[in-house]
Amino acid sequence: MTTIPRPVIGGRDVTVEVGFTLLIGLLVVVAASTSDSFLSQTNITNLLKQMVTVGLLAFGMLVVILTGGIDLSVGSIVAFAGIVTAGLVANIPLPLAMAIGIASGIAFGLVNGTLIARFALAPFVVTLASLTTIRGLAFVYSEVPIAPADPAFLTLGTTMVGPIPLTTVIMVAVFLVGGVFLARTPPGRSIIAIGGNAETVRLAGINVRRHVIAAYTISGACAGLAGVILASRVGIAQPSVGVAFELDAIAACVIGGASLSGGRGSAKATFGGVLVLVLINNLLNLYSVQSYWQQVLKGLIIIAVILVQRTNRSLGVTR
Repeated sequence: MTTIPRPVIGGRDVTVEVGFTLLIGLLVVVAASTSDSFLSQTNITNLLKQMVTVGLLAFGMLVVILTGGIDLSVGSIVAFAGIVTAGLVANIPLPLAMAIGIASGIAFGLVNGTLIARFALAPFVVTLASLTTIRGLAFVYSEVPIAPADPAFLTLGTTMVGPIPLTTVIMVAVFLVGGVFLARTPPGRSIIAIGGNAETVRLAGINVRRHVIAAYTISGACAGLAGVILASRVGIAQPSVGVAFELDAIAACVIGGASLSGGRGSAKATFGGVLVLVLINNLLNLYSVQSYWQQVLKGLIIIAVILVQRTNRSLGVTR
């Protein structure tokens, strides 16, 4: 029987976990004390809805990053899946249209993974090309925004389960199932191990190519689902939506402690990264900070966290 190298899941010690929790608590305290609207039901609901897109993309990105790769095409997949679904609703049943939208994301992820795994192409180059290609296809499908013809399309994005949006429940379910997949199943542990040392995994008899393809397919599926949900939430699909979404996904993973070199990261920590990022975005929006400065901040956060990770590695600190 093949023995799968068992990686360290998450790689975060108790001190880091406590610090991470304190950071989230600090952000909540600062936001609540400086803005009267932060704790309002409307703002909390909006925050829960807004974190869905980032959360789904971040989990898919995490799976890819764990293999030592990157997926820059997720924002374009969001746009394509959303606009295709909105366009098809007028001609076919709503569930089928949504399924096709998600399937388009799976197909794009499968193509990315195949090009990277079977032809040994650089993930950055392949997904950068996909970013441009898929964005172009979205504009080919429709140069103008599409409002879904079936009002029922909006149900997914507006339904509440008690005080919590249904879409948030879906995102949390993805993280829970995904966390079990990565930590408790042979394919999930193999994906993490590939990022640690792909050659060792190959020598253990594990099909590295197949698992890399699976990782990008999962990322594409998450992006496709995010695109359908986003179009349903805002009530309109645009071919231009999703620009820089990949930055948000990468930032959430990095904030959660995932290593861009692969082999280190967890669903739980990435979910925390999503929460931190969304809280920062929400706080900046409440302060009416321009979106351009928000992008600057996200970039600086990524650089700072990477520097901290490298410093810890050079000092021999186990995280």
